[in-house]
Amino acid sequence: MKFVRFIMKNAALASAPKHIEHFSKFSPSPLSMKQFIDFGSINACEKTSFVFLRQELPVRLSNIMKEINLLPDKLLTTPSVQMVQRWYSQSLMEILHFLDKNPDDHRVLAEFVDALVTIRNRHNDVVPTMAQGVIEYKEVFPQDVVTNQNIQYFLDRFYMSRISIRMLINQHTLVFDGTTNPVHPNTIGSIDPQCNVGDVVQDAFLSAKMLCDQYYLHSPDLVLQEMNHKTNSHPISIVYVPSHLYHMLFELFKNAMRATIETHENRNNLPPIKVMVSLGGEDMSIKVRQSLKCRAATFPVAGFGYGLPISRLYAKYFQGDLHVYSMEGFGTDAVIYLKALSTDSIERLPVYNKTALKNYKMCQEADDWCVPSKEPLDLRKYKVA
Repeated sequence: MKFVRFIMKNAALASAPKHIEHFSKFSPSPLSMKQFIDFGSINACEKTSFVFLRQELPVRLSNIMKEINLLPDKLLTTPSVQMVQRWYSQSLMEILHFLDKNPDDHRVLAEFVDALVTIRNRHNDVVPTMAQGVIEYKEVFPQDVVTNQNIQYFLDRFYMSRISIRMLINQHTLVFDGTTNPVHPNTIGSIDPQCNVGDVVQDAFLSAKMLCDQYYLHSPDLVLQEMNHKTNSHPISIVYVPSHLYHMLFELFKNAMRATIETHENRNNLPPIKVMVSLGGEDMSIKVRQSLKCRAATFPVAGFGYGLPISRLYAKYFQGDLHVYSMEGFGTDAVIYLKALSTDSIERLPVYNKTALKNYKMCQEADDWCVPSKEPLDLRKYKVA
């Protein structure tokens, strides 16, 4: 029986390319935070969500899978990238299994939730696995600027796509699993309509502090300030995904703590990490300031190099951003920009089209800016006419 299932599974995966070709012709449908909230709280209907997801998830999966195939052939041959491709193909086929199922059948809806949970768990290690594939590729094959730019272009879009797919899966499974979150009973799926920003800052800081204490045996303190330009009321809250905000802040705090300790390794009293949360009419900003220049280092607390880029993608996912500003001899500020209004917080989704295709076909061209010479110019050889 196991052998029969194995044969059927491989046959299904073999048909994946034609399905990818079909669904990649459609563009993903971005949703706003307000649409997520309204559907989950007012118009929550498992059947409607099921019908939407069984079409939308294949579109999002297929769009990014088309772009995976545009990567350099030698990168595609790495074991890690091939594993990621198998995960995506298997997940696509498992969702397509529900295309002709009856949405009025409660057993079908229950099976769909189980399938989504399986897919989410399967993709838990996609980020480090894809990163490992790039490392495998760079260790063996020579590099050039254009290829590296194309790979980075892909990674930003690939990880953004993954964030969006997990968002859809989490919303459906959390809203329709019949239970509530005991820690956050008012959340709608993974979204908190009254996300207390200060609380998330404190949680992320304490987690980073615990990690820092374990490695360095001490850590800096936190100074938090909130400025509400809308109502002068505190604490500040917005409609947002607490886990996304926590991820961004945790990465920033890890970097800030490492830089603070390594610059003051001979001092008992460490300067605090200062955080300012500012809410305006349309935007909310969170500034994390370390009063020191960040020095490059490779330690466990610093992570594996993709934490900050992924954090920036989390910010951009709902039309925000994350910037880091350094002033030598003074310090480093990292600022998270988020939309304050749920109607403005709209998914930012990659789409496979001719413009995307063109970005993978960039070629090395001559630089149109002068390159300074390392040797001083000898003006003696130039004679006055």
